[in-house]
Amino acid sequence: MSSQSRVSVLFICMGNICRSPTAEAMFRHHAEREGLLHHFEIDSAGTGAWHAGESPDGRMDEAAAAIGVRLSGSARKICASDLDRFDYVLCMDADNLANVQALGAAAGRVQLMLEYGDAADGGDVPDPYYGGAGGFRNVVEMLDGACRGLLRHLTDEHGLEP
Repeated sequence: MSSQSRVSVLFICMGNICRSPTAEAMFRHHAEREGLLHHFEIDSAGTGAWHAGESPDGRMDEAAAAIGVRLSGSARKICASDLDRFDYVLCMDADNLANVQALGAAAGRVQLMLEYGDAADGGDVPDPYYGGAGGFRNVVEMLDGACRGLLRHLTDEHGLEP
């Protein structure tokens, strides 16, 4: 990758109103704080279209806002052209990973988000949608660590500097 290219990252969950917009906002927050935001194209999508056009879940926004991160944007469903457009596709769980791979994504470009987490075990980020406030806070904490790890990895891999 040339120094003029931007690294494109797409975060995926089921409906694109909880986990993936949080990962998008969290990654953007950390990249901006490190002076690296100009190196990235960052987006999120869902594997389903149930919430297309909707804003992020208010409970998720509230949990993220508690650590200074605000969610924005509107939900959309992933499309096949996203697989050509994005360098990295990070899925929140194994089901969404399988759905993205079924679209024809190259195996090495699609990964589980928690492969970059503190434990780096590649497990699932649980869907907090049907749970209480604690589930949303837990997801924010998991994604905060994973986004920091992803940023470190991409900075090193691509030789990015502020």
